[in-house]
Amino acid sequence: MATDIRAKLSYCGVSAQKARLVIDLVRGKPAVEALNILKFTPKVAARHVHKLLLSAVANAEENFGVSRDDLYIYKITADEAPTRKWRRFGARGRFKPILRRSSHITIVLREQQ
Repeated sequence: MATDIRAKLSYCGVSAQKARLVIDLVRGKPAVEALNILKFTPKVAARHVHKLLLSAVANAEENFGVSRDDLYIYKITADEAPTRKWRRFGARGRFKPILRRSSHITIVLREQQ
């Protein structure tokens, strides 16, 4: 049976929609290749996903004794987290809402058979 190595980033300051753009680049790829892709991706979400993937790889090496060359991204998701809401008042007494969206990012790694 394959062991799932998990890492989760909660309340990430990037919206789930923007995080999914980065996540789609690395889904299903080997962990080492995914780290290289994320390192050179010029999006803010790439930094968060890169750091999370490094954490998941470290968990695999430390807790399960699995080499990073044998790992691949089995599942990766970005779900919506709570939205912080501000209000700004516009011209003519109108109301301009400001929505600060955040996300929860989860990575599941597996060992290649």
